[in-house]
Amino acid sequence: MGNAQAEDEVALFEKDMKEFWIQFKISYGTEQNNQTSALRDLCKETLEALAAKWSKKLKEEDLMIDKIHECDNEILQQSKYVAEKEEQLSEIKSKLNQEQEQQKNLTDSIQELEEELMKKMEIKSSKNKAAKEKVEKVSKIKTLFKEHLALEMRRIPDEQLQFIFRHIDRKDPDKPYMCTLSINEQGDYEVTSCTPPLDCMAELQLKLRETNNFSAFVANIRKAFTALSYKQSA
Repeated sequence: MGNAQAEDEVALFEKDMKEFWIQFKISYGTEQNNQTSALRDLCKETLEALAAKWSKKLKEEDLMIDKIHECDNEILQQSKYVAEKEEQLSEIKSKLNQEQEQQKNLTDSIQELEEELMKKMEIKSSKNKAAKEKVEKVSKIKTLFKEHLALEMRRIPDEQLQFIFRHIDRKDPDKPYMCTLSINEQGDYEVTSCTPPLDCMAELQLKLRETNNFSAFVANIRKAFTALSYKQSA
């Protein structure tokens, strides 16, 4: 009987131990699951926060990259603009140098022609007093020519002076407009040719003879050629 009671107590103790372990495992497992779930939620929240933060940073960096590209494009456009302006400036300087060289050459030519013309007219002045007065007027030609660099004066056979006007036709600046002048036996100015012809030439020649204003005559010829060019291009 004593042995049976001892066996019952052992069996009861074993039962209690099993229940204890069962409850312990349940309790521990639940707590562990709760901790794991909490940790998982925390990790998820942390990862979501980090993801949002880095997503924002990436967007900001993308915007920054776009702005950098815009700045690069703007700088490129500005560089092209500056290069174009520098090229235009270089062309302007080159043209200015050419014009200055042309002015110097023209001034030298005018000086030579003026000297020759004055000598020729001084010879004729011995035959006609009016020719001497015209020689004095020739000195004013130099100033007129300097103001109009597009005018070229040439001495051609038969003691004639040929005036070649350029920069009149806007479509063809190099197109020549020519007028040839001489002094006849009476000592008067005489227009021997005009290309293209001017309807007002007879009037201009008469006015030159009456006033002896050679500079005004040349200026009026240029104005007439200019008016003709505009009329033809209209």
